[in-house]
Amino acid sequence: MEGAMHVLITLRFVGTRYHGFQVQKNALSVCEVLQNALQRLYGTRPPVKGCSRTDAGVHALGYCVSYFQPKPIEPRRLPLAVNRFLPEDIRVTAAYAVPEGFHARYSAQSKEYLYRIHNSSIADPFQNGLCWRVPAPLDEAAMARAAGALCGTHDFAAFCAAGSDVADTVRTVYFARVRRTGEDITFHVCANGYLYNMVRIMVGTLVEAGAGRMPPERMPEILQGKRRGAAGDTAPPQGLFLYRVNYPAQESGPGGISP
Repeated sequence: MEGAMHVLITLRFVGTRYHGFQVQKNALSVCEVLQNALQRLYGTRPPVKGCSRTDAGVHALGYCVSYFQPKPIEPRRLPLAVNRFLPEDIRVTAAYAVPEGFHARYSAQSKEYLYRIHNSSIADPFQNGLCWRVPAPLDEAAMARAAGALCGTHDFAAFCAAGSDVADTVRTVYFARVRRTGEDITFHVCANGYLYNMVRIMVGTLVEAGAGRMPPERMPEILQGKRRGAAGDTAPPQGLFLYRVNYPAQESGPGGISP
């Protein structure tokens, strides 16, 4: 769509050396690096709208950013144009023309996250910084049973970081799956929204079930109790990946956008 001014771009990034996506006063962020690249491309610094906040060390396979182009560049040409000015740990993978008023965060219907666990007594150097290594054996079937109880519309107050000031802690989880491949366990979750540290607390609780320290059948009780202390520890950030953002078709053209 030649001449489109409003665009949505998708990013893949390794978050190891960044303090999340959002701009920080005294720390390097993905947003700052992206805006630096856009400034070099356009000659001016466009404001951008990210699809989500991310913690330091968290990665992305399909992070979405919308912005108004200061001058038109065709979406099919935009990824290579921006990537010339980005470091190797951040890449634009696709670009789409979107309607005026589209917002990467508020136009989203749902977001999907992956959390990767390396369940081995020996660290894998090729996964360093990209997973949580849990050396003790984990029962993925028990983890999957516990994850199943997370599905549906619930008050997830027990899975929100202590001290968060969010007023509404009700969210809808569309699916929550656990899969093992060899020594690697992946948790895949899709919801209409997330509380602060929600996925990482879910994972910490699932590991309690997998390690035999918590019966999977206790998960509904944790949800109903709404107490942060009843859930597991917060899993470390390096295993978390923002996987996909899903938008309605009417917001983004035929088929919607599902990077």
